[in-house]
Amino acid sequence: MTHPFPSVPETISMQLKRYNDIFSDFDIQPYSTRSLSVDFIDELKRITRDKRGDEIELILHIPKEEHNEPHNTAIKERLTAHFKKHYQLFSEERRRILKIGISMVVIGILCMVAATLVEFRDPSRSLYTSFLIVFLEPAAWFLLWEGMDQIIFNSRHMSEDLNFYRKMAKIDGRIHFKSY
Repeated sequence: MTHPFPSVPETISMQLKRYNDIFSDFDIQPYSTRSLSVDFIDELKRITRDKRGDEIELILHIPKEEHNEPHNTAIKERLTAHFKKHYQLFSEERRRILKIGISMVVIGILCMVAATLVEFRDPSRSLYTSFLIVFLEPAAWFLLWEGMDQIIFNSRHMSEDLNFYRKMAKIDGRIHFKSY
C-alpha cells in the first residue's frame, strides 16, 4: 500500500571546519577509502537518535574557501558505502547473536528434559544417574539463562547501532555540502 503523502526526510546539519573533520586523523588515504572519524560517527549517532523518521538528509556545512566539488563527490560515496557496509555487518551480527541465543535456549530445555527423564526413570539413583542429574541441571539452567541474555540483552544492545545504520544506509543521494 502506498502512502498518500510521501515522507519528508528529516534534516541533520553539521558544521565542519574542514573536510578532515569527517575522517580519522590517523588515516592518510584519499577521501574515497579513508576511515571515518569516531567522533564524527558518534555525533551523527547522537543527532540521529532524536530523529523519528527513517529518511535522513545530511547537510554538511563547509567553509567557502574549503569547498571542493570533487571532494564532495568522493566523500558522499565514502559515507554511503560506509553506512551500507556497517548496516549489513550489524544485521549479520544481530542474526548471529539471535541464532546463538535461540540455540542455547533450546539446548538448555533439552538438558532439562533429559534431567527430568533421568530422575523420573531411575528413582534409586545410581552413581551414573546422580552424575547425569548433577551435570544436566546446572548446564540446563546456564544455557537457558545465557541464551535468554543473548536474545534479550545483547541483541537489544545492538539495536541502537543497527537502527542508526539502517537509517543512514538509506541516505543515498541525500548528502549535501553547503558553503558558509
